[in-house]
Amino acid sequence: MRLDRGWIERHIPHHGRMCLLDEIIDWDAQHIRCRSGTHRLPDHPLRSGDRLGIACGIEYAAQAMAAHGALADLENRPEAGFLAGVRNVRLHVVRLDDIATDLYCDATLVAGDRGTALYEFALRSEAQRLLSGRATVIFDANTRLTHE
Repeated sequence: MRLDRGWIERHIPHHGRMCLLDEIIDWDAQHIRCRSGTHRLPDHPLRSGDRLGIACGIEYAAQAMAAHGALADLENRPEAGFLAGVRNVRLHVVRLDDIATDLYCDATLVAGDRGTALYEFALRSEAQRLLSGRATVIFDANTRLTHE
C-alpha cells in the first residue's frame, strides 16, 4: 500500500514545502522506498541561488528514514530523532534541480534500537545513482541527555 504526502506530513517533523517526499512506494521492517518530484520546484526551500546542490539529497534520505521510523513502530516509536552523522557519502552528480525525472530514495536499516539507528541510503533518478552513504540517527536525544 502506497502512502501519500499527507500521511508523510502527519508522521515526520517536516511540513509544507519542507516536506520533500511525495510518496512512500514500499516498505518493510528493514527498508523504505520513497518518490519525490520536489527537486524541480523553483521555490524549493533548500535552493541556494538558482540551484539545488546534490548534498541536499541527504535531507531526502533523512526524511525517508524518519518515515521508516514512523512506519516501523507507530505505537512505540520515539517522539523525535535527529541526524547525528553521515559517512561514506558518495556524490555522483553536482546538482538535483537539473534532474528531469522523479527521485527515488531507498533507506535500509542496518542496525538499531530505541536509542539509535544506522541506515544505508541511496538517492536515484530513473537513469542513475545520484547519492549514497550511511547515516546515524539518534532518538529522543534531549530527553536522554537530561536524564543520564
